[in-house]
Amino acid sequence: MDITIRKMQRGDAELVRDMMRKFYTSPAVITNGSEKIFAANVAACLDDSTCEEGFVFVEGGKVIGYGITAQGYSTEFGGECVWLEDIYVEADYRGHGVGTKFINHVKEIYPNKILRLETEADNAAALKLYERFGFKRLPYLEMVCTGD
Repeated sequence: MDITIRKMQRGDAELVRDMMRKFYTSPAVITNGSEKIFAANVAACLDDSTCEEGFVFVEGGKVIGYGITAQGYSTEFGGECVWLEDIYVEADYRGHGVGTKFINHVKEIYPNKILRLETEADNAAALKLYERFGFKRLPYLEMVCTGD
């Protein structure tokens, strides 16, 4: 497969939101998201956000997945970090190195930043990929307050 990765463009918005609907209702994610969240995420990727970047994975001219990164700082690890927020690949293209290519792409763009991500404990394929890159499991519970 000849996979290319490019920045998300306005013409990708609806397709990415469709993929988000699949991703956020899959066993890979605990929360189901919402149309409001999907729209906000895509808008941030397209509006030159200083915090969030969106990418699409393309094979043969067809968008087959997307990834979103978010910038931050980790006091826990003492440095700037990049969160791999979403990595989604359409089912027919999984297991063909798309996730590997995306993580390598992020590492090239941000060579000196700490990479962080979340995954479900029973997502064996994702765990195998992430551990191959040297990601280590952290033994604590993450909490969130959205202000809602």
